Amino acid sequence: MLFIGGLVFSLLCVFGSFAASGGVLGPLLASMPFELLTILGSALGIFVMSNSLGALKELPHNFKLALKGPQYDKAAYIGLLVILFRLTRLAQSKGPMALEEHVENPEESGIFALSPQVRDDEETRNLICDYLRLVSLNLEDAYQLDDVMARELRKNQEEKLHISECLTSIADALPALGIVAAVLGVIKTMASISKPPAILGEMISGALVGTFLGVLLSYGVVAPLASRIKAVIVQDSRYQNIIKTVLVAHLQGNPPQVSAEIGRKEIPPEAMPSFFELDTALSESQAVAS
Repeated sequence: MLFIGGLVFSLLCVFGSFAASGGVLGPLLASMPFELLTILGSALGIFVMSNSLGALKELPHNFKLALKGPQYDKAAYIGLLVILFRLTRLAQSKGPMALEEHVENPEESGIFALSPQVRDDEETRNLICDYLRLVSLNLEDAYQLDDVMARELRKNQEEKLHISECLTSIADALPALGIVAAVLGVIKTMASISKPPAILGEMISGALVGTFLGVLLSYGVVAPLASRIKAVIVQDSRYQNIIKTVLVAHLQGNPPQVSAEIGRKEIPPEAMPSFFELDTALSESQAVAS
């Protein structure tokens, strides 16, 4: 909700300072619906032209990301590390083939049941299972696994950032679209040049509203929205990057608890559990297993 609060505060400052300095809001508000139709309508058309139907369907989800912020909290990171700890511990104690029942049927796995959030997150669950299958097929080169997973994670992040990049392009175009609306207003004014100065003044001020709205929407709304979406996606991508970190540490021969601790170090500071919080969670997961 910080995005909404910041947006409201910004608009209050812009319009409030205009009114406080003696500006009259009437002509501004009267022209705004028509100027917004020109600017936002053309921006929407450009957005539709430059994107596929699948990308358009992702737009509401991206708006939710901007409003709600990162979807993974401390509990989610702890749950992920607990599952990775238990799986790597099983592979170390009983061999990689012991992972088969868990990666083939994760919905019924007792280990995945330790964190329903991970179990029900299809993308994260599949990422874990896919690469543990490779481990069970005797992939023992930690550097090779690191490279393959890094490329997939980078590809996934780039796909998720598509809407943010499109919104950035729209933000760059909005000032020009505002000028288009302003030019149309000037054309309308010039067609009425014989009218009294008071009427012409209102028509010119209405035309300038287009330029004002184009700049305001660009730098005050759409660009911050694109930046916020990007920041949330980048932070959430660190959740799945922990899978790579822990599995690579495991293949390098580290004990499961050390691998989990290495993964903990990559958690964003605001969601990072302490060493003792993670240690307690790992100990409790072993107690449940026993």
